[in-house]
Amino acid sequence: MRANISFITLGVTDIAASTRFYQALGLAKHPRSNEHITFFDMSGQMLGLFNVASLAEDAGLGPRGEGFGGIALAHNVATEEDVQTLIDQAVAAGGSQLRPASEPPWGGLRGYFADPDGHPWEVACNPGITIESDGRVSF
Repeated sequence: MRANISFITLGVTDIAASTRFYQALGLAKHPRSNEHITFFDMSGQMLGLFNVASLAEDAGLGPRGEGFGGIALAHNVATEEDVQTLIDQAVAAGGSQLRPASEPPWGGLRGYFADPDGHPWEVACNPGITIESDGRVSF
């Protein structure tokens, strides 16, 4: 079996509001989306937005707790200037800044924002990563 992540599904409280948030960040809603789930094509993988209670029930889990859920999504950008620009764009679209752009111990620049449901996203310009023309990253 080939290792692959096909879908990342985020549990959200308001699908329409979360869809608008991600569209404001430049993501295009996939035509297979409907009132129950929104899909965004992410260079070969799909990002899904699904009702958080329904997602927990579908997985056989109880309701979501508070605080850090143990996962952060990442968006690598080509330049250091793009890091804070994307964070500011997310805040303007209804998200919140978790950490302003700053230098991590490994070099480059990174910062964090949260979408309207609190899902954390790292925005990073990492000198050790190449961003291919199709959006894929490689070391």
